[in-house]
Amino acid sequence: MLGSGAESVLDLGCGSGAFLKRAAHQQQLQRIVGVEASEEALAVARRELGPFMREPSGKVSLINGSFLDEDRDLTGFDAAVLVETIEHLDPRRLSRLEQALFVSYHPATIVLTTPNREYNVLYGLASHELREPDHQFEWSRPRFQSWAQRLARQHGYRVSFGNIGEYHPTFGTPTQAAKFSRSSAGA
Repeated sequence: MLGSGAESVLDLGCGSGAFLKRAAHQQQLQRIVGVEASEEALAVARRELGPFMREPSGKVSLINGSFLDEDRDLTGFDAAVLVETIEHLDPRRLSRLEQALFVSYHPATIVLTTPNREYNVLYGLASHELREPDHQFEWSRPRFQSWAQRLARQHGYRVSFGNIGEYHPTFGTPTQAAKFSRSSAGA
């Protein structure tokens, strides 16, 4: 989130808190909230983030629940991250995510990462196989970019793409990323 000017960040689908733990060490971040549906994952996050959650500033907090339903407590953040999250959603629920994230929550910056399906061949997976049993889908780079570009156009954001992990000249990297920045017209 450095470089975005964000002072508050929302981690949607925070899991056991890996991103939150890194974010808690960033001095510029004054408010950090993780949202997770899995109580088991949140129990791990609470253990890992305990010292930050006990700070008088209340810098870090966790919410057990869904981020797919519009929630006033999740509005007003400068930035939102979804790290390896969307692939766990039923594809029929993506429109709910889009509405909640881009319309209701409407942060200035959104960073979203997801597996690159094209890279799976390097893991020895067949074209129909997914990396994890709880993944509902995994997108190719063109499919992910098309989806992200549509969202950016519809909701007044600019989008740029990045790669995470070891690069292969044909298959790209294991993880693909999109960074959405709200344009002045969409503010």
